[in-house]
Amino acid sequence: MRSGFRWRQGAGDATPGGSPGARRIAWPRTLAAKRNARLRSEHLRFVNEEARGGVLHCFVLDCSHSMLSGQRLALAKGLLVALFDQARATRSEVALVCFGGVGADVRFGPAVPRWWNERWIASLGGGGGTPLTLGIETASALLERAARLKPAQQRCLWVLSDGRSSGMPSRPAHVDHVVFVDFEQKQLRIGRCASLACMWGDEYFPYHALIDA
Repeated sequence: MRSGFRWRQGAGDATPGGSPGARRIAWPRTLAAKRNARLRSEHLRFVNEEARGGVLHCFVLDCSHSMLSGQRLALAKGLLVALFDQARATRSEVALVCFGGVGADVRFGPAVPRWWNERWIASLGGGGGTPLTLGIETASALLERAARLKPAQQRCLWVLSDGRSSGMPSRPAHVDHVVFVDFEQKQLRIGRCASLACMWGDEYFPYHALIDA
């Protein structure tokens, strides 16, 4: 699995004292550095350069019944609100795919997020099984369409799930970078998200590395 945490593909690890072109905060990498501590200047990570053609962050949110246990879905939605807000601040596009029960559907985008992110994300419900493969396939189709419309755009896929599924989906073809945020909490762990991140060669984080739970 790749090390580090990148908000934009190809972004560097500039420090607060970096060049004038590196002043935009890369919030997910900053949150990863902060972990559970109070935010301090040494935690800040900055974006070195703008992505030619812009950036699309496609989020795949697990809304299955298992995510209702231990407030996992609430934690995932809280992280989602923070990431949507940062995307809005940087004028990045986002898309949201929710999966649960026997289906998966696109709930937002691709578009620049709105200012009322918290209001509508908070109302997302959960229940049913965990069709992880269907969720990834739905996101893959969305990313393929985005690649045709904006070939120069960088595309990042975020998977927010506890991985309580037997599915082992294939990595989408039209994505530059994938981040798995694992919400699995039980002592008897399946480890599906970690396995997929390893198999795909992408990044993996347990949720508590990014959230003050």
